[in-house]
Amino acid sequence: MPNMTPKKTPMPEQAPDVRNKNFEEVALGYTDEMAIEEAQRCLNCKHKPCVNGCPVGVPIPDFIAHVAKGELEEAYQTIKTMNSLPAICGRVCPQENQCEHNCVRGIKGEPVGIGRLERYVADWHMRHSKEQVKKVPSNGHKVAVVGAGPAGLTCAGDLNAKGYEVTVFEALHTAGGVLMYGIPQFRLPKEIVQKEISGLEERGVEIKTDMVMGKVLSVDELFEMGYEAVFIGTGAGLPSFMNIPGESLVGTYSANEFLTRVNLMKAYKPEYDTPIIRPKDVAVVGGGNVAMDAARTAKRLGAENVYIVYRRAEEQMPARKEEIHHAKEEGILFRLLCNPVAIDGDDDGKVRAIECIEMELGEPDASGRRKPVPKEGSNFELPVDCVIMAIGNSPNPLIRSTTEGLEANQKGCIIVDDATKATTREGVYAAGDAVSGAATVILAMGGGKEAAASIDTYIQNKAKK
Repeated sequence: MPNMTPKKTPMPEQAPDVRNKNFEEVALGYTDEMAIEEAQRCLNCKHKPCVNGCPVGVPIPDFIAHVAKGELEEAYQTIKTMNSLPAICGRVCPQENQCEHNCVRGIKGEPVGIGRLERYVADWHMRHSKEQVKKVPSNGHKVAVVGAGPAGLTCAGDLNAKGYEVTVFEALHTAGGVLMYGIPQFRLPKEIVQKEISGLEERGVEIKTDMVMGKVLSVDELFEMGYEAVFIGTGAGLPSFMNIPGESLVGTYSANEFLTRVNLMKAYKPEYDTPIIRPKDVAVVGGGNVAMDAARTAKRLGAENVYIVYRRAEEQMPARKEEIHHAKEEGILFRLLCNPVAIDGDDDGKVRAIECIEMELGEPDASGRRKPVPKEGSNFELPVDCVIMAIGNSPNPLIRSTTEGLEANQKGCIIVDDATKATTREGVYAAGDAVSGAATVILAMGGGKEAAASIDTYIQNKAKK
């Protein structure tokens, strides 16, 4: 009989007043007993609606059934048939909007903790498996993947599994993309990311770092080197700003720069002399997951007061509810229905305060959300010595500006066929944030998976001619 408890098995966590002073992982993971208890809540529905909500199509009820029986290696192998990065997805996927959103148990209670179980299974495998990796024999075809983020790694893994010789070209000195530079250690330990990447390398995927494509090599040169197709998964690493006075003051960061200095350059470790301000009072502008990451990171670096400044109401924030909840627990202060109009500096050119105006919600805009409207005469100052802009990113224009025939839309996103992920340049495919703009890890992975299937079809059809 299934476990009909209406609520999820709680996830053990560090206490808020402890974790906001360290960079250790917040969620501690299920014990064996907790995992089995939660797995037994799954009804193993005939129509599997949860699978329809998964961008990579993981056979969710099947892997959960294995967990319920204590068959953990079988559970892991079931997940791996569709998801090459389960330890990562179990931690950072917005399951509440995807697989768990479709879970039947969520109609009269809380959905099954699918993400928590996926994480549990992947972590168990990392600790216990003695699996010997077997390289797939080469099929004689070569594919280049540009960008070692979620889309690129997924595409590379799927093509490698089909026998393609895959080389991944990564601009930074470490593979992982946003998994390494964007998401903080306390949400996604970097050791986990590198373990997943090492697994791909053991299977035969070659990863070359410090390769800024468009400068070191062009897409045309990749074809000249014998690669029969090119996948572009370069993400959206170009930060957006508000174009208000004071954004050039010392102490103003994009969230991209701030998180990269902390995560990739390891400012969270005392033995690293990373050039970064250790602020006392911080304003983070934005309401998404990146804003929550930046605010919670600033708190852990020793900031006394950290404000989330967001122009809409809390129910309109795009951040995951879990991230908002964790931020509040950790002492992050929310200044909602406020919008910055200027950043003020002192005589030394350093941030002194951020000037904001109060907002009120008007009629719905094109997104369906009520539009924030300024309240005249409501300006006020927040005294801060650091401002972090977390209002979005767009794709870097370098690769599209150096690749003839590669078209982009007005936002700088590469144009692709939705079904195949083929770009306007023959033999070139793209997916992830480079196509969609800043989105989620799992959506990028889904795009990478679709592109890999299309690349396989493209190369095999060419080989038959």
